[in-house]
Amino acid sequence: MLFRQLFEPLSSTCTYLLGCEETGQALLIDPVVNSIDRDLEVVAGLGLKLAWTLDTHIHADHITAALHLKQRVGSRIAAPAIERLPCADAGVLDGVPFNVGRIALRPMHTPGHTDGHFAYALDDRVFTGDALLIDGCGRTDFQNGDAAALFESVTGKLFALADECLVYPAHDYEDRRVSSIGQEKLRNPRLGAGRTRDEFLRIMAALDLAYPKFIEWAVPGNRRCGVCPDDLPTEMRAYCGRMTESRQG
Repeated sequence: MLFRQLFEPLSSTCTYLLGCEETGQALLIDPVVNSIDRDLEVVAGLGLKLAWTLDTHIHADHITAALHLKQRVGSRIAAPAIERLPCADAGVLDGVPFNVGRIALRPMHTPGHTDGHFAYALDDRVFTGDALLIDGCGRTDFQNGDAAALFESVTGKLFALADECLVYPAHDYEDRRVSSIGQEKLRNPRLGAGRTRDEFLRIMAALDLAYPKFIEWAVPGNRRCGVCPDDLPTEMRAYCGRMTESRQG
């Protein structure tokens, strides 16, 4: 398998490229509209053809590139079936393998950050979306978030994976790129080191985070698989533009 981790700095989003060397098919997990040109250049540079895009959830901080990539190169769109997106070509289900060439992802329904959130396990790694971050987790105060559900998703499902399993999150804001299940179980300040459910609920209730500045445009746009709105304020237009440079991890 060919693998690349790509980083979009405006929303601090990690996009993951998985390529099947045998069939030449590629998959992008959580692609960002700002980075379409970069992602396609990487795909082509590896001698691959983009077959699918797959999002972990309905994002509130950026616009997915799924629809634009489909229009541009004919890739198909996959998303959690629970979201019932009319624009998706396939809906992933909990525990039902999602195959791209010889690559077989195991979808895991991990609600809490959002009610439709999924993580994707693959051999020695797991793509955790916003459910489990490096030394943290996604917030639970919008999009039907539920701190109790997130605690169960992480401790009951993700922490049940092997300690050596690599954790690749959808975001990191401290220039970190990978962790492991064992590391997060040991030292994650919200969910690790034996934190109880009640302790976690108190931590999440006390976060007092600012309202997401892009959510009013991102959520409806992403429910349409990545439509950039026409009425964006000037200060938000970069979120739907093309970046000429985007750091690659």
